[in-house]
Amino acid sequence: MIDKFIEPVSTYASDIDFVILLIAVIVFFWLIVTEVAFFGLIFKYRAKEGQKAGYVTGKEPELKRWITIPHAIIILCDIVIIVAAVRVWYIVKQDLPPAEAEVRVIAQQWSWSFVHPGADGKLDTDDDIRTVDELHIASDKTYHFHLESKDVVHSFSVPVFRLKQDAVPGRTITGWFEAESTGEFDIQCAEMCGIGHGIMGARIIIKTPEEHAAWIAESSNS
Repeated sequence: MIDKFIEPVSTYASDIDFVILLIAVIVFFWLIVTEVAFFGLIFKYRAKEGQKAGYVTGKEPELKRWITIPHAIIILCDIVIIVAAVRVWYIVKQDLPPAEAEVRVIAQQWSWSFVHPGADGKLDTDDDIRTVDELHIASDKTYHFHLESKDVVHSFSVPVFRLKQDAVPGRTITGWFEAESTGEFDIQCAEMCGIGHGIMGARIIIKTPEEHAAWIAESSNS
């Protein structure tokens, strides 16, 4: 169902989708249970002719379990969500796999600049390829990105990767991704960064390794 809205393209996108879906299912389940119990009790104990309302203190054991048992089950559900979320957080944010290539991502009001390694495959050398609002990568290759901001806080967001990472002035933040398919997709700034925030968009262009190598050769010669 999620795939029909925003195609998952990175290797960890499906893991993030699973956590979101897990939260939605658990919350929806408890919403239904709560509403059934709520309206069921209203109907069962509605005002009746000739019957006075009873008074309870809330300390009666048979009534307290209406709170303690659901509370315990909800805590258990929270633990399940936390375990799933921490696992995905570790994969995406902390357990960076070895890099097969690197790119530099630079945010500024209100555009994106990208630095790609040239034919030598190394970043920050004389043959680097620089682009504005276009990030070029190869599919099936693990990239480390080095994210910077020249002015204010921005947020590097690639929806098809399920990637969102703030860019903080004065810091270089390293993250990773690996694309599983080819195509052109949106890059967004997901942090309010000034009057031009709404137009701060770019594209990520994913090609096969052979097509990407051809682009590098062409761009290096131009």
